Amino acid sequence: MTQEKKVLGEERRNLLLHWLQTEDKPLTGGELAGRTNVSRQVIVQDISLLKAKNEPILATSQGYVYMKPFGEQVKKERIIVSFHEPHRTKEELYILVDHGVTVKDVRIEHPVYGDLHASVMVSSRAEVDAFIRKIKQTNASYLSQLTDGTHLHTIEADSEEKLDAACAALKEAGMVVE
Repeated sequence: MTQEKKVLGEERRNLLLHWLQTEDKPLTGGELAGRTNVSRQVIVQDISLLKAKNEPILATSQGYVYMKPFGEQVKKERIIVSFHEPHRTKEELYILVDHGVTVKDVRIEHPVYGDLHASVMVSSRAEVDAFIRKIKQTNASYLSQLTDGTHLHTIEADSEEKLDAACAALKEAGMVVE
């Protein structure tokens, strides 16, 4: 934080909401903290308060995203069951985004904790690269490593044809559980 004046309370939350609604890219907690001259923890609390007011804010590996309505365009969604070794994660995500698909999340069924779910939100190779880089930098494990490679993804596209093509490509790569 610098010596500049902190943006306080409701004014800060209104600014956060405005920035999230107008940006086309995810905004990190650190970036938002810098803009308002508060700590990242204050931003995390603000985001929680905004979510409690039913603002559709999603925390992704790239930062916070405001889930904008898509107007009349209806997105098609599908849940797929995938299986592969951890080193093939990038390949799997590339296959999906190369077919015009957004990978919204990853889910596993853990024998102790039950259903575990994490946001992914990637729709381009650049976003996949950033996701993989963050996994490596933080030395984090993929959720699928807890289930020996079996996991689910919610995928989304603007047509069933794109979803079909992406699933066919994953099947050809030997990554689909049927």
